[in-house]
Amino acid sequence: MDKAALRALPSVDRVLGAPSCAPVLRRFGRSEATAAIRAELAAIRATPAATSLPDADAIAARASAALEARHRSGLRPLFNLTGTVLHTNLGRAILAEAAVEAATAAMRDAVALEFDLATGKRGERDDHLRALLCELTGAEDATVVNNNAAAVLIALNTLGEGRQAVVSRGELIEIGGAFRMPDIMARAGVRLVEIGTTNRTHPRDYRAALGPEVGLLLKVHTSNYRIEGFTAEVGGAALAAIAREAGVPLLNDLGSGTLTDLSHHGLQREPTVREAVEEGADLVTFSGDKLLGGPQAGFIVGRRELIGAINRNPMKRALRVDKIRLAALEATLKLYRDPDRLAERLPTLGLLARRAPEIEAQARRLLDAVEQALPADIAVEAVPCRSQIGSGALPLDTLPSFALRFTAPRGRDLEAFVAALRALPRPVIGRLRDGALLLDLRCLTDEAAFLDNLAALASGHGIV
Repeated sequence: MDKAALRALPSVDRVLGAPSCAPVLRRFGRSEATAAIRAELAAIRATPAATSLPDADAIAARASAALEARHRSGLRPLFNLTGTVLHTNLGRAILAEAAVEAATAAMRDAVALEFDLATGKRGERDDHLRALLCELTGAEDATVVNNNAAAVLIALNTLGEGRQAVVSRGELIEIGGAFRMPDIMARAGVRLVEIGTTNRTHPRDYRAALGPEVGLLLKVHTSNYRIEGFTAEVGGAALAAIAREAGVPLLNDLGSGTLTDLSHHGLQREPTVREAVEEGADLVTFSGDKLLGGPQAGFIVGRRELIGAINRNPMKRALRVDKIRLAALEATLKLYRDPDRLAERLPTLGLLARRAPEIEAQARRLLDAVEQALPADIAVEAVPCRSQIGSGALPLDTLPSFALRFTAPRGRDLEAFVAALRALPRPVIGRLRDGALLLDLRCLTDEAAFLDNLAALASGHGIV
């Protein structure tokens, strides 16, 4: 672009003074608006093939679009149609409305986080959950940290720093992101003692490992995989008896953890926290944002003197949770007091409990409207599929569901279409399988919003 043409470009001040720039200034402020306009003008000057120059209004519009993109949150809501209900990469559990309201109230005002309103003296933040957790699990005492890995870390450190922790080889799990139980144990300062074999561990293996250097026995629920066939493991009650004989504590890590019998909702049964406590575990750890259906947290319940020792551990302050999460956790736990309406009020359980005929009816309702929103060369049909619980819970137990299946003409892949769905105002995330895109509808609760969102495919978010 020659110098004469460049001189015709509007100045920064002229763009800032244009009426179309007023909303940009109000929304983003003069400093950001000025920087964005300068960036747009620099980009125009650096484009030698440009044949026409944008006017002040056009430059203001481009600057506004750039600023909107810059300010758009990477955590904006999306449609999780992957078929994995508790998807780690998509934030796991959706909170109940009661939890959202409680968290919002805690954000807006000062709260009695560590203040005892009855005495006027300093209180403990764990007090907001302690009684609830004891009521729901049958434990003597309880505490909370920021996730279950932290719960295991501080429990191991408190019980066994500088000593040995005995665990079955079949329970040395690895969770997402190559995060391994032996690594957590090493960071906790305990020395790992592996016993048994990958597929079979017996009571005699635990007894043979006991000695003066043993600080605890560790049991880990293998929630994210399953060994089948010629297998043997020592159950929680039997292991608790061995621990009592030896005079060492038993730590039972349930991982995902659940406070209710899932079989009552048509799901595969998982051991509950109350059952682990009743079996005699001295401490039980479990997550808040998986099957429990709350925000991210790690719970530790069990014997009062051991919980007290954990709370005196200097590590506890580094792992504690804030007022927002405490408020959401309290509201979530209170829902468990009304088990008859739990599936109605707790989104995670409600989504897991949806029946296939209901989801199929939804797929068939949506089919025509979805087809009209698609590019001409994308075909869609309603098909049966299987959903997963996710986040390491019941990995082999899938749930019958229904999906919208999208295909492209032979010789063309779906990558552009998948990318277009991710670029929608509310991104749509599905899963690719056998050359097709599946949008599993198990987690779709707002059909109208989904269809309105898809309409953007025809206006600026189409396939290129």
